[in-house]
Amino acid sequence: MKFTRRLVVAMAASIAAVLPVSSAVAQVAYPSKPITIVVAYPAGGDTDVLARLFGEKLSTRLGQPVIVENRSGAAGTIGSASVAKAPADGYTLLMAPNTLAIAPHVLKAGTAHYDAVNDFSPIIQLGSQSLFVIATTASGVTSVKDLVTNVKTGKIQSYASPGNGSPMHILAELFAKSAGVKITQVPYRGSVPAVADMVGGHVPMMYGTLGPVAQHVATGRLVILAVADPQRSPFLPNVPTLAELGYKDAEVGAWQALVGPKGMPADIVKTLNSHLNEILKMPDVVARMAMVATAPAGGDSAKLGKLIASDYVRYGKIVKEFGIQAD
Repeated sequence: MKFTRRLVVAMAASIAAVLPVSSAVAQVAYPSKPITIVVAYPAGGDTDVLARLFGEKLSTRLGQPVIVENRSGAAGTIGSASVAKAPADGYTLLMAPNTLAIAPHVLKAGTAHYDAVNDFSPIIQLGSQSLFVIATTASGVTSVKDLVTNVKTGKIQSYASPGNGSPMHILAELFAKSAGVKITQVPYRGSVPAVADMVGGHVPMMYGTLGPVAQHVATGRLVILAVADPQRSPFLPNVPTLAELGYKDAEVGAWQALVGPKGMPADIVKTLNSHLNEILKMPDVVARMAMVATAPAGGDSAKLGKLIASDYVRYGKIVKEFGIQAD
């Protein structure tokens, strides 16, 4: 009898101990607290604009605040590395352009503090962007032919870029090689300050996405000369491609994606991916993405993982070929 009572008491205690744990597990379904999306660049750029757009939509669908936090510097590696080291619980995410896969090649070995292929959990590619050759109206340049002539005669000697190792920097090197010219890069901490200095007359040209320059193109202060895609951009169908103009092997695009720290639970990745694929179908989201000339992408997390890996290899070769290094 004593043994039986002891057994019953022990079983009851075990059940009592398990019940609160089960209840607690049930109460912490993802997400149970605010989510932070880190942007590794200053506010106002394409990545920041898209982070706030998708953060707003995710917040509505998930029932939790989504906070966008800008942590800029070192070609985006400061913010990116902070996410790589964050807990892999789905509450700290990174909105990243393809610079994520380029910057580690540009910085001295080990100084990026993250491995683009192995330190993140791919979630979804949100969009793709075209890169354009852009000049100030004040420069007098109206075509790529004019641009090349002005560079060769020394009238144009420099261009603005959002930083060493950015897709824009890569395009600049490929175009210069194709055109047989040399143009000095003036790197900035993001597209917004680069555009500001160009509009202010400090630099005559740049390579960049359409979003940050669109208003200045509309007011006639800047002019779009060419696009670096295989085909013309649907956002600017009258602008020729560099290939059309005879400049081969200068095709570079940009993409925007959401990733998290390595080791995120598969169900959380799936939850975020599913919601974001649905968000990408919303007409108002498509319209707002078009304002920064970004075409919706989508797809599963594996697709993004392959894209990051292939870009890491491709741009690693280009960085090595041109000896691109951070200042």
